[in-house]
Amino acid sequence: MTTVHERVAALFATRLNLVVPSTDADLFETGALDSLGFVELLVQLEAEFGVRTSLKDMELDTFRSVASIADFIVAHAGPDSR
Repeated sequence: MTTVHERVAALFATRLNLVVPSTDADLFETGALDSLGFVELLVQLEAEFGVRTSLKDMELDTFRSVASIADFIVAHAGPDSR
């Protein structure tokens, strides 16, 4: 079974065409994710995992790495999406 971390990493590679060096890499500091990429990421997360992001969830630390994004998904997605 594919883990949420692996699915998020695959999403970056296949849908966003971004190479992420590791699941803990800072996506903003490495330049892998910019403001436009962030919006596209939110769209892709909703499509892939059914996760809707509210304004209160829009903190950079939540989306700083593949690992933190996966943790957010696990906390907010329904059981069928994991």
